[in-house]
Amino acid sequence: MTLHQPIVLQAGLRGDYASANDGFVVTQNHAAIPEADHATWRTLYARQSALLPRHAARAYRESLARLDVAGGISDFNAISDTLRARTGWSLIGVPGLIPDGAFFDHLAARRFPVTVWIRRPEELDYVVEPDVFHDFFGHVPLLGEPVFAGFLEQYGRLGAHAARIGALKPLARLYWHMVEFGLIREQGAIRAYGAGILSSAKETVHATESAVPRRLRFDPARVLRSEYEIDRLQPTYFVIEDYAALFACAARLPDLLAAARDATPISPGAADPTDINA
Repeated sequence: MTLHQPIVLQAGLRGDYASANDGFVVTQNHAAIPEADHATWRTLYARQSALLPRHAARAYRESLARLDVAGGISDFNAISDTLRARTGWSLIGVPGLIPDGAFFDHLAARRFPVTVWIRRPEELDYVVEPDVFHDFFGHVPLLGEPVFAGFLEQYGRLGAHAARIGALKPLARLYWHMVEFGLIREQGAIRAYGAGILSSAKETVHATESAVPRRLRFDPARVLRSEYEIDRLQPTYFVIEDYAALFACAARLPDLLAAARDATPISPGAADPTDINA
């Protein structure tokens, strides 16, 4: 579900929304997953995991190794047991994109929504709607990192406030840039932790090694004003020094959201006078 942006559900979404409950939760039914879907997972996993030693953040790599999910699509219930023991998070199945209110409620309760279907073989390089590989491989490992997991809960708790003051767009920008496409500096090197990066072979190399994109020091006010496009490699990334920077940002967000709501947005890839290169 988790390429989060303000949405209104519309016809044409792939998932089985008819079977979802009021919170847009569906049963995964792990035993019924076709072997062909597990094979697609293994293909994607092998390709992405080969990039991790060079490009991925240490906490992400270590958490993914603990989950041991190379063999196929995992049982959400079993993974939830592992996550609860470490950070109190669990996984819930969803049909795909879900409305903001339900999304925020789940995060605030430390429930992470994961799409139950996987892309088709012809969609290995790009899928329009987030699937189980994006949601699980991209997002779930860092749910085992306590500080990041705490930030994500606080993010969910701010959803209702952002809706009340008309600041859902700035809040979605924070999720996009820092949860989906965030970078971190580790021992002098830039590494990826964002789900949109680590679930995409092209984005992984582009984000961490290409000379094309701009990599800026994390500035919450700047991030909240920074618009984005969902269907191309990102032109700008923001770099944190540690996950505590995100957790600390959450305490300031009520005031920052109001300011960003009233400020002029910054177009994707555009510069701003406040920018500091990472």
